[in-house]
Amino acid sequence: MKNRIFIIILLLLCGIIPLFAQNQKEDLQVINDSLKDKKTDDINPLSPAKAAFYSAILPGLGQAYNKKYWKIPLVYGGLGIAVYSYMDSDTKYQQFRDAYKTRLEGRTDDDLSYLSNDRLISGQKFYQRNRDLSTFFIIGIYVLNIIDANVDAHLLQFNVNDKLSIAPDILNNDLNYQKNIALTLSLKL
Repeated sequence: MKNRIFIIILLLLCGIIPLFAQNQKEDLQVINDSLKDKKTDDINPLSPAKAAFYSAILPGLGQAYNKKYWKIPLVYGGLGIAVYSYMDSDTKYQQFRDAYKTRLEGRTDDDLSYLSNDRLISGQKFYQRNRDLSTFFIIGIYVLNIIDANVDAHLLQFNVNDKLSIAPDILNNDLNYQKNIALTLSLKL
């Protein structure tokens, strides 16, 4: 009987002591999550679509939206060269075409009177081909402008820090004492 009373008292004491341990202390420390980065809160999923839309409206505007201002002169330089090439080729194509038409009418008083009919036809084909290629370049640069703005807006949302890096390295080969070039990939956890 004494053993039962002793065991009951022991169980009651073991049950009461944790109740006193549940009292909260006033000095609580808040530990911030070290893995959570402040930039993850700033992710805007519509940003790439907005940048692509801006570049489609006005070439270079998507790059300005992404704050990549150095790309704007490249866009307009590429478009300017392609448009100039188109206009120049079209002008020369029209000149060769008009000269050939006047030859077919029987007149030889054009600016290209020193060229034969075969040379006028080959000149027309050459400048027509260059004009068509310039059209493709204009369309290609315009599309690349939109793609660049979209991809750049996507890449701005990635967390890039020093925990993941890749660097060139020179390794010595112990067998033949030659230097080897390598890329070192490091990941710090």
